[in-house]
Amino acid sequence: MLTQTTTRVLEPSDLDAALAVLDREPVANAFVTSRVQVAGLDPWRLGGEMWGWYEDGMLTSLCYAGANLVPICATPRAVRAFADRARRAGRRCSSIVGPAEATAPLWRLLEPNWGPAREVRSHQPLMATDRLPAGTAPDPYVRRIRKDEMETIMPACVAMFTEEVGVSPLAGDGGLLYQARVAELVGSGRSFARLDRSGRVVFKAEIGAATRHACQIQGVWVAPEYRGQGYAAPGMAAVLRYALTDIAPVASLYVNDFNTAGRATYRRVGFQEVGAFMSVLF
Repeated sequence: MLTQTTTRVLEPSDLDAALAVLDREPVANAFVTSRVQVAGLDPWRLGGEMWGWYEDGMLTSLCYAGANLVPICATPRAVRAFADRARRAGRRCSSIVGPAEATAPLWRLLEPNWGPAREVRSHQPLMATDRLPAGTAPDPYVRRIRKDEMETIMPACVAMFTEEVGVSPLAGDGGLLYQARVAELVGSGRSFARLDRSGRVVFKAEIGAATRHACQIQGVWVAPEYRGQGYAAPGMAAVLRYALTDIAPVASLYVNDFNTAGRATYRRVGFQEVGAFMSVLF
């Protein structure tokens, strides 16, 4: 039993304690929780380490250190401890992302060593809903993408990622990891799209994370030639119907504060702001 404040890499035997921390904020923690539920705490399966912060022998805060650095239920003292560990380890992540309350001070502590960032998105509203929209009918043409339609959905996914993040997901390894992630979502029935008559994607979105408490919608995108024609809200209503019917009782997403059109669409289909995320992109 640890009897002082300390931080350490969690082990598979710490799984129940880690899940108890994650369950304290099920909507905000949906992404990390979904990974832990599938992979446990083994770093090879998880794709990174899970750091734990202990006070008086109790695990109180977490930080996922993989492709992203994600503070979880992190108190101010835990943030300082995670920053110290991250500085010693050196930057291995492509972004820091998480609830703004913890991510902002974490970045302030890391910036002198890890900066400058390519971009800092300091306020990204976290939105959620537990009900279907009353005033927007789901688009009947939005459906699950089949496994044999990877060549159809992949260009739209690449376009969305490049537009959103500012770099192509095909850089570095030629897109192998990104293609594997898209294939995983398609294979699990969590990739949705509307196609036009020529078979090109009009609207798409994925349910990127799913737990028994909440799921997280991501990758919302309308093809440029179809924007402004009313596809986004009915498309989101359709994905939301799948999410709440088949996946989890609450659906969430986070969005850039400067994306006024997207925020309006999400409010139209019933999403309400429940918090704020922050992303630091390298």
